[in-house]
Amino acid sequence: MIRRILISIAAALPAFSFAAFPERQITLMQGFAAGGNADVIARIVAAGLAKELGQPVVVEAKLGAGGNVASGMVAKATADGYTLILLTGGHAVSGAVYKKLPFDPVEDFDWLSVVSKFPFVISVNSASKFNNLRDVIAVAKAAPDTVSYSSVGVGSTQHLSGELFQAMSGTKLIHIPYKGGSGPIQDVLGGRVDLMFDSVTVTRAQVEGGRLRALGVTSAQPVPLLPGVAPVADTVPGFEVTSWTGIAAPKGLPPAIAQRLHAALIAALADPETRQRLEATGGSVTPSASGAEMKSYVANQVSKWKKVVNDSAIPQQ
Repeated sequence: MIRRILISIAAALPAFSFAAFPERQITLMQGFAAGGNADVIARIVAAGLAKELGQPVVVEAKLGAGGNVASGMVAKATADGYTLILLTGGHAVSGAVYKKLPFDPVEDFDWLSVVSKFPFVISVNSASKFNNLRDVIAVAKAAPDTVSYSSVGVGSTQHLSGELFQAMSGTKLIHIPYKGGSGPIQDVLGGRVDLMFDSVTVTRAQVEGGRLRALGVTSAQPVPLLPGVAPVADTVPGFEVTSWTGIAAPKGLPPAIAQRLHAALIAALADPETRQRLEATGGSVTPSASGAEMKSYVANQVSKWKKVVNDSAIPQQ
């Protein structure tokens, strides 16, 4: 599929479209703390893009508001191709959860390509009394608002995953939001929070090391990197959450620069080493054939989460 995309791009581009750009360093922003899923993926993509473009691509974190600080900065940046952003599924969730954002989550960006799609893991401290999701549901139903779960922030995909889990399982949990970083996993490991909804990147090493117990993955099928961990849907029929990462730029990129960046990104994702590193984070590499295809995908994700917010009566922020 990636080979077909590259061939179609090459056939469509005029020879001069690759000239001049880029002539200097490119900044790839991301809105979450160092060491998290977004940061890890951003650095993998940056290395691949630098190789394809022949210029340094530097990852810069701008933390706050579940990634929205970084999104707002990039939406207002100069559309010259030298400022890009790695967005996550939380970007679409924010479009559903917040009454008003300082940017339009779909229309204020030029979209380049989805990078990967991935599930989350529901996990607990290995010493927890919860051995499976049935235990969690039984306790949460018998004593509402006594079981807590963490997320990387209000309006994050992890937050909405917990809200969807409550709605579909008939439970009421306590949401403990953090500002990204290691807070969620440290407090689950320390027994101060009961459950954690987070990526394979964040949880896998602790699961394999025996400090966390994985109770379920949010994908429809098991995840090869976590053998033996069943989908949440086995306990809560119909439950499925798959998040994503992707690259975008400020609205108004010159077409030749947009084409150059898209071609470089697709080539980077086709590189076997880059692909292997991305898949090691627990996701599947899923490049977009065009920016328009990614824009349509993100718009559909915003609509999906708006329905979850409305159906679950989740208060907008």
